[in-house]
Amino acid sequence: MDTVARGTLINLATRLLGVGLVLALTALTARISTEAQGAFALFTSVEGVLLALWSGFGVALARRVSHHREQPRALVAATVLACAVLGLLAGLLLWAVSNWGPPAYRWLWMLALGAPVLLLAPNLAGLWLGEGRMAPMARLTVAPQALALLLVLLCMALMPLQLPAVLGSWVLAKVVVGLAALAVLWRGARLAAPDFGALQRELPFIATIGLTNLISLLNYRVGLFVIERLLGLSATGVYSIAIVVAELLWFVSGSLTQAAYSRIGTPDRAQSAATTVRVVQLSMAALLLAAPLLWLSARALVPWVLGPAYAASLQPMAVLLPGALLFGAASALSAYFTNHAGLPQVPAQVAATSLLINAGLALLLVPALGMTGAALAAALAYGASVLLLAWRFARHAGLPLAQVLRPGAQLLADLRGVASRHGGRT
Repeated sequence: MDTVARGTLINLATRLLGVGLVLALTALTARISTEAQGAFALFTSVEGVLLALWSGFGVALARRVSHHREQPRALVAATVLACAVLGLLAGLLLWAVSNWGPPAYRWLWMLALGAPVLLLAPNLAGLWLGEGRMAPMARLTVAPQALALLLVLLCMALMPLQLPAVLGSWVLAKVVVGLAALAVLWRGARLAAPDFGALQRELPFIATIGLTNLISLLNYRVGLFVIERLLGLSATGVYSIAIVVAELLWFVSGSLTQAAYSRIGTPDRAQSAATTVRVVQLSMAALLLAAPLLWLSARALVPWVLGPAYAASLQPMAVLLPGALLFGAASALSAYFTNHAGLPQVPAQVAATSLLINAGLALLLVPALGMTGAALAAALAYGASVLLLAWRFARHAGLPLAQVLRPGAQLLADLRGVASRHGGRT
């Protein structure tokens, strides 16, 4: 797995840099006030809903490249136009929510202005994902956060930082990077006359992927929305820090899955299943080491960097981390069904089950336990969904469930390989 290991390192470094930039933005926003952090968390969560709903375009492009071995230039052009139109319609809805929705969402008019371009970069990245080219994806991943932070720092140099400056910088950075990604494909002759027939044939797959990712995102964020409704914007800001820190674990598992994505997409079922199992087990081994270190680091740094008010995020964070650790296995299992098997409805069904568990438990536990109740609901839902998805994978791949979940000789060999490569460089 040398290529996968190299791609994983690129992805992990990129994601760590990206999350470092986001954490810097979060720290600057959190220091404005807990209410400002809550509004920022809701703003980016709504943006995430928009991106998740239409993320199927990028996955469809990745599958045409990795599974079908195509260079779908006409499909790419049709995808660009579809993303622009859908973004425009989404912008109109965001504008309406901003004007007539709850006060916590009043800043969504900024997101509405950039919506026609916001879908471009995440979906066009599917081309490089399908090719297994991690360097272009790395640049596309880091650029929005880096530009947003630069714009925020420029604002701080001119005046005291306020929430509108953070949100405006965030949206402007996303728009610039989206247009830049489109320009790169145009100059690289990777666009042709739009083939809307090809796009129409992909629509069932795209819609299923979008629904799956939307349900998955809501599964991650439902506790945040419940807290805003029941406990207020300030508690939302505090709890959002627990979410941000716990989800750092997924950068490790996500990096492994992304690097192996093209191999998981191979038409050979045995090879795809074997790669998936290796990624699942490597992810779990890495997260078992990372989770305690992450908790200890957060305990020391969060109150110091963000302020004493955010110390209240540490208890729900501790409850959330075990569930986030288990959920790290889900990315590779989902990739198997979407990229190899062409069955995105399987992770969609599992994600829907998890969302129902999460939402139901959150509504039950938050009034009694506050933020810790939301964290407990999420952790239980994550654990249940991973077990269900692993069982579905084992049945489809014709493997014993124990072989999927229990570390074996291959994991030891992979870990020895990582250690030997690291030792050879020191």
